[in-house]
Amino acid sequence: QVRLVESGGGFVQAGGSLRLACKASGRAFGIHAMAWHRQAPGKDREFVGNIRWAGGATLYTDSVKDRFTISRNVASNTIWLQMNNLNVEDTAVYYCRLDGLTGGYWGQGTQVTVSS
Repeated sequence: QVRLVESGGGFVQAGGSLRLACKASGRAFGIHAMAWHRQAPGKDREFVGNIRWAGGATLYTDSVKDRFTISRNVASNTIWLQMNNLNVEDTAVYYCRLDGLTGGYWGQGTQVTVSS
């Protein structure tokens, strides 16, 4: 079993920044990639970005490119999501996801609220 714990959510004014963290524990070996998704009220969960474990290549959805950055620490099985220039449309519950040899796993999510 793999456990993912997100942290770092909160309230921020538009134009501000937040940094989310997600740490994997348990049978978190053979990781292919880790990702961030988000779900705004009344909307489907959407992909934000991911990072490949080997090599660290990243991919982002268009709406967050040049504002959000994903990084990782392989030794601690941790990823971060640095979010800059936040706007109200970024308000959502942010979920961490891990895909690896033992399957795909979701964290419980952390709330990000951006006020105008």
